[in-house]
Amino acid sequence: MISAPLAHSASGITPGQPYFQHVCRVTSLACEYAAAAAAHLPDAQRASFVAWVHNAAVLHDLGKLDPENQRVLMRPYRRARLPVNHVDAGVAKLKFDGLLHSAALVYAHHVGLPSFPQEYVAREEMFRDTQILAKTNVRLDDYLHLHRSAGCPLPTERLSLNDPVKTTLAWRIALSCLVDADHTDTATHYGNYPASAQPALAWEERLAQLDSYVCKKHASSTSPRKHLIHKIYTACRSRALSDKILACDSPVGTGKTTCVMAHLLRLAAHYNLRHIFVVLPYTNIIHQSVRVYRDALVLDAEDPSLIVAEHHHQVAFDENDLTLRHLYTHWHAPVIVTTAVQFFETLASNSPVKLRKLHQLPGSAVFIDEAHAAIPSWIWPQAWKWLNECAEHWNCYFVLTSATLARFWTLETFVKPTVRIPDLLPAELRSEAVSAESARVVFKSHPHPMTCAELIRFVTSCQGPRLVIMNTVQNAAVLARAMREQGLDVLHLSTALTPNDRERILDRVHRRLQVAQHNHWTLVATSCIEAGVDVSFRSVLRERCSCASLIQVGGRANRYAHDACAEVWDFCISDPLFNAHPAFYVSRQVLQELFDENLLTQFDPRIVTEAMRRELLRDTSRHADSLLSLEQRYDFPAVDELCKVISDNSILVLVDHDIRQRLERFDKVDTTLIIRNSVRIWSNKVLNLKLPTIHGHKDFLWWDYEYDPDFLGYMKGLLPILNMQNNVQIV
Repeated sequence: MISAPLAHSASGITPGQPYFQHVCRVTSLACEYAAAAAAHLPDAQRASFVAWVHNAAVLHDLGKLDPENQRVLMRPYRRARLPVNHVDAGVAKLKFDGLLHSAALVYAHHVGLPSFPQEYVAREEMFRDTQILAKTNVRLDDYLHLHRSAGCPLPTERLSLNDPVKTTLAWRIALSCLVDADHTDTATHYGNYPASAQPALAWEERLAQLDSYVCKKHASSTSPRKHLIHKIYTACRSRALSDKILACDSPVGTGKTTCVMAHLLRLAAHYNLRHIFVVLPYTNIIHQSVRVYRDALVLDAEDPSLIVAEHHHQVAFDENDLTLRHLYTHWHAPVIVTTAVQFFETLASNSPVKLRKLHQLPGSAVFIDEAHAAIPSWIWPQAWKWLNECAEHWNCYFVLTSATLARFWTLETFVKPTVRIPDLLPAELRSEAVSAESARVVFKSHPHPMTCAELIRFVTSCQGPRLVIMNTVQNAAVLARAMREQGLDVLHLSTALTPNDRERILDRVHRRLQVAQHNHWTLVATSCIEAGVDVSFRSVLRERCSCASLIQVGGRANRYAHDACAEVWDFCISDPLFNAHPAFYVSRQVLQELFDENLLTQFDPRIVTEAMRRELLRDTSRHADSLLSLEQRYDFPAVDELCKVISDNSILVLVDHDIRQRLERFDKVDTTLIIRNSVRIWSNKVLNLKLPTIHGHKDFLWWDYEYDPDFLGYMKGLLPILNMQNNVQIV
């Protein structure tokens, strides 16, 4: 007989957590999360969704009552795995009771959502651990007796296996409720997740604050287009609230950051929404947008970080290390600014770590900015289905924006049947904005591939200040270093630098651009500055990538139309020290075709849709079909794996010495602080470099090569290796 069984071991001064306490708290939290999400479902589906999650929560740790597991749990925490799979007992009981869907959630709450086609083949052994199945069946009554004796709740309701709420997205949201409850209670017990009051939504007050902010900006603006910008803001703010999905292709420099937010704040106030998400393609844009929103939306006496949350990539760590669960990313703030990687990988994921935050999405408004760059084109057919389900069944509202917005929903290769998505702006105002844009930039293509030396000569022949965007971190570093070695005035900006260092360099760029007489300098960057960054150069050059990217970088040239028509150049390179980005093979071909057909000279938003159609018709269309098929079959791991192309498949590597020492002392370090002082490097390169781990934290890597915070970042240490080994490819 086990007395006072534990769910978690003691750690340091923290005592072990009683099984009864953990089960009751997890059940309460999981049901709270499920009810908040289900409140946005049709009435008939709400109770069954909550019961689905409740029945999984009450038995999620039943197998921890096994005597072998209790002997381990009674000892101080040592990151040791329990000898008996503690998940199988809850799965067994729920299956015996006919609660198969809840059993699947228990099965998945550590290992992730499974491949249902593979599980169905197993029939009677579905979701079970076959190595201990017989033992679990024999001991199950003993576990249940201890569970009842501890005063823990039991499953309450049999659910229909044909319940219509069980879509793939619903599965992910249900698992999210269970996992977040489990991990939140565990982190709270260990003192890593202190309870804090949820900030007030105050949507109407934030809208008034935004109005005041925009009014002050308008009064101080010297832009020739200030009256157009004011008209666009007014139109967005006053637009009808009836549509669930809207499109906005307002040109660059017309204030989409605040215009769309005004519309979403009205939506949130009118429909009492839970959150507003701002989804951006690149991490470097996040801090810029967060700074604007904190200035424009935060009320007096509020903590800006609690009102407008800044979320980058997930910090990777061992999911079984209970002491690190406070490093998970959460979606709790009223306004959440995050990356497209975070947002869309969460929708596609089967991973408990990534899915933990998803239950916060129902009943929210979502601003997908620079939608052309959010995800590869072949993922959009499935992503479109997810967005529509969020809108139709989970009461979400979406605005997709970009100056180069590809209207893929009008193409049968993407959407069947095609649909018409209303525009956020009235037709006459859209026409006025597009006409103004056509006089701002002109697009040209250099006729021949260039070596590094030829490229430098061509760059310096263009009017300054100049922006050159390269396809890879390696290419940007090689070009920037070569230009500096020739005595040229050059800055470098890429993800080879930490977010903190990128911001310092970007501030330097802004200061230089404000000095009209300071023209003879160049910024060499990667796509991290391509979209959404408020900078304006006299000339822009873009290594051949895609039609959408080329038009988008036009937004960094003559941004506010102060000058005559600016040149935006497309070019190719041919040099052994430059490498090709594999993801751009098809889009580069399509862009060349558009120039050959004389279809890309001045701004025309329709050309981006045509380019997207051609890209999907190439060999990438098979990926789109595969993704749709796998999702339809509930093959969650395969969907997760296929959608990893959304990210750069990189690993977080810390470069800050002080933070390293704090981690080695086991001090608590905020997730954001770690991210802002780290770089991300492709995983295969990390393996080749054999980077060391931080003592005591096997999941945190340390950069032990040279790092240059003012120019080349981690490429300072890698370029010498590249010089010695020309075949090394560092993207």
